Amino acid sequence: MGRAFQNRKESMAKTAAAKTKVYSKYGREIYVVAKQGGTDPASNLSLRGLIERAKKDQVPSHVIDKALDKASGAGGEDFSPARYEGFGPGNCMVIVDCLTDNPNRTFGDVRACFTKTKCKIGTPGSVSHMFDHCAILAYRGEDEEAALEALMEADVDVSDIENEDGQITVFAPHTEYAKAKQALIDAFGELDFEVDEIQFVPQTTTPVEGDDVAMFEKFLDMLNDLDDVQNVFHNAELPAEA
Repeated sequence: MGRAFQNRKESMAKTAAAKTKVYSKYGREIYVVAKQGGTDPASNLSLRGLIERAKKDQVPSHVIDKALDKASGAGGEDFSPARYEGFGPGNCMVIVDCLTDNPNRTFGDVRACFTKTKCKIGTPGSVSHMFDHCAILAYRGEDEEAALEALMEADVDVSDIENEDGQITVFAPHTEYAKAKQALIDAFGELDFEVDEIQFVPQTTTPVEGDDVAMFEKFLDMLNDLDDVQNVFHNAELPAEA
């Protein structure tokens, strides 16, 4: 898997407005995950990981609490997931994950990001078959053999495991997320996960060069500015900054 999973780490919190967007995205995702699996982080591992990630990204407690309060009440917004795929600048492959209460509006907004940057939105499955949908768990440690043994004993289908610079990274199919995380916690106690999420990891990368670099950055900014967009995954390989 290598370090490909880091390729979508885009800095969003450059301004107060961007920070507000980050808070909004977390609030929406926490609401949906809590609504689906319950508001108790002890029994909803997906929610627990999400809250831990939100705190690391300095999301205020009141934003988290408000989302949980909304999820525990009756009614509220009815958000549903939507996923769009296509080809970005330089013909790189892109997956856009959204949470929306109006699919028609969201599709129009995402499609506009593609068309305004001369990109092409595709049909479902047009690029996702070139990505692995992975649960990724990373923590400080040295003994990947012990981690692998714990995962195998719990009957977790491990895709890959790495030990680099004192950090163990476990890759597993996205359907194994909760089982893999619980197996590691059972084996090693409470872990401070540095990465704890589900991502689309590209199987190959596409170099994006020249004028396409600026267009790609514009394309990402436009997508990230949409309230309904939660995550953007891509296989673009950008030139190293001088």
